[in-house]
Amino acid sequence: MFAEVKSIGLIGMNAFMVRAEIEAVKGIPSFDIVGCADTAVRESRERLKSAFRSSGLRFPEAQITLNLAPADTKKTGSAHDLAIAVALFSIMGTVKVQKIEDCAFIGEVSLGGEIRPVNGVLPMAITAGKAGIKKLFLPSQNAKEASVCGKVKVYPVKSLTELFEHFSGRIIRPFTGYTPSDDAFDETLDYKDVKGQKSVKKALEIAASGGHNILMIGSPGSGKSMLAKRLPSILPKMTFEEAIETTNIHSIAGILDNEDPLVTRRPFRAPHHTISSVGLSGGGTVPKPGEISLAHNGVLFLDELLEFDRSTLEVLRQPLEDRKVTISRAWGSVSYPSSIMLVAAMNPCPCGYYGHPKKECICSDKKVKQYLSRISGPMLDRIDIQVEVPPVEFEDISSDIKEEPSSAIRERVQRAREVQNNRFKGTDITCNAQITSDIIDEVCVMTDSAMSLLKDIFERLGLSARGYDRILKVARTAADMSGDRLIDKSHIALAVSYRSLDRKYFG
Repeated sequence: MFAEVKSIGLIGMNAFMVRAEIEAVKGIPSFDIVGCADTAVRESRERLKSAFRSSGLRFPEAQITLNLAPADTKKTGSAHDLAIAVALFSIMGTVKVQKIEDCAFIGEVSLGGEIRPVNGVLPMAITAGKAGIKKLFLPSQNAKEASVCGKVKVYPVKSLTELFEHFSGRIIRPFTGYTPSDDAFDETLDYKDVKGQKSVKKALEIAASGGHNILMIGSPGSGKSMLAKRLPSILPKMTFEEAIETTNIHSIAGILDNEDPLVTRRPFRAPHHTISSVGLSGGGTVPKPGEISLAHNGVLFLDELLEFDRSTLEVLRQPLEDRKVTISRAWGSVSYPSSIMLVAAMNPCPCGYYGHPKKECICSDKKVKQYLSRISGPMLDRIDIQVEVPPVEFEDISSDIKEEPSSAIRERVQRAREVQNNRFKGTDITCNAQITSDIIDEVCVMTDSAMSLLKDIFERLGLSARGYDRILKVARTAADMSGDRLIDKSHIALAVSYRSLDRKYFG
């Protein structure tokens, strides 16, 4: 007897339809799985035999061959267990193949017959919808996540027995009722609690408005981390498309909240400086996303930047430029998107007090140079805004004047982003930081005085072509925030002032 059941595979961000083709003939009982299946897939034989016994179901006594097509594409993980179980049902006569032609099945089956959740359900559900699948049977804990897709009916399954009874006449009802939570930021982290530091707050507002990378340099206790951790409170709202992209990555990584699986807040990832290059970029036998990709459409915060291993930092260079991470293996390559805002904080020297107005630095010039050389020139060139964080004055800390709340700053950031959304409608660009070289002259139109100033600065400072582009992008954001169509001299001057610290600290 022959039958075919649909499942869905996943490699990186790429989900693909899989056909579980099963044939059963009389002979010595055996169960072989072929079709480029990894160890976890082949082990489903033992899981299902135990699950059938535990569920009181008869396992077919026949010579069984199951092929996972396409046979030349690698199949990984335990997500095909449920489809294989349904294929076994079909050769037992429990399931009529004609009734499941528009169905797909994903989920892991435990030894006790329970259906366990799997990672990457959202990209699988989206692929199922595009392939014309009408009904998707999956673990009940993954139901909310899959329902975000909106293109297939989601049937939550708790156990193998429940699925067997569904095909015997007891119907499983499709899942309904999930409403994603509204976008909101953590109100306990608000800029109204940060005293002083107006210039740094302004720089962070510009960075948030245009999606620019920013580096903060200052002595210990000046508030760098405090300022960075409050950045999510002023970031613009995510579009639905951005939410789906981010949720896809978090689903593959297995870090979604089962109760509220759609990511509506921009991610804020802050890995420790001991992280490896693989942890940052992603990897593994079947490559998983790293911190760079988990921060997609959000913020990657690197505190104590120069404490990171230099080779680890260099991993960031290409993703910051290309906005994606590509991981290659012998069987192929996997790409994860990484459109991020890099926010970094560092001390100016090992003791932290180089250039401090009141505390003396105990580091020699050689030590300071060695410390600052941990970050390369090309890496610095990819940071649009560099700002010095001065020590907070007593007058600021003790002042009774109320600071501006994050909600007011966020309104201005949102207005600036809306200008950019209208400008780049119909393209892959979502903010000024992503402006490509082929359209920069068209988008960043300058007045004559602005052009003259930028030419003078370019020649005097010996800027690179990348540095020139990044000054223009920051100036474009400054112009958007002030509601100006043309980039003026004042916008260029502001953008240049945010790239002066590499001369002061890095020579």
